[in-house]
Parts: sequence; C-alpha cells; structure tokens
Amino acid sequence: MAKPIKETPVLKGKDAEIFVAKTSIAQVIRLDANKRAKIRENFASLQAIAKF
Repeated sequence: MAKPIKETPVLKGKDAEIFVAKTSIAQVIRLDANKRAKIRENFASLQAIAKF
C-alpha cells in the first residue's frame, strides 16, 4: 500500500522571494531560430521512428 503524500508547505518571506527570483520569466533563456529549428527536426525524426 502506498504512503500518503504530505501537503506542500507554503513559502513565505525570504524563501518565497528566492523562489520567485529563480523562476521569473526574465531568467528564461530564449533559443535562436536555428537551434529551435534543429530541435524540431530532431523531434520529428524521433517521432517518426517511435512505436508506442
């Protein structure tokens, strides 16, 4: 039998500020069009050979 999952604690104060700073949209790394196209090509080739 599985153990029950504990509730996630609410972040307050300094911990909340650090969390928001680390996950802010400003820190998201944007890929250039060439890298994005290469990723899409790789995904398409993997999807073509995948057997699910």
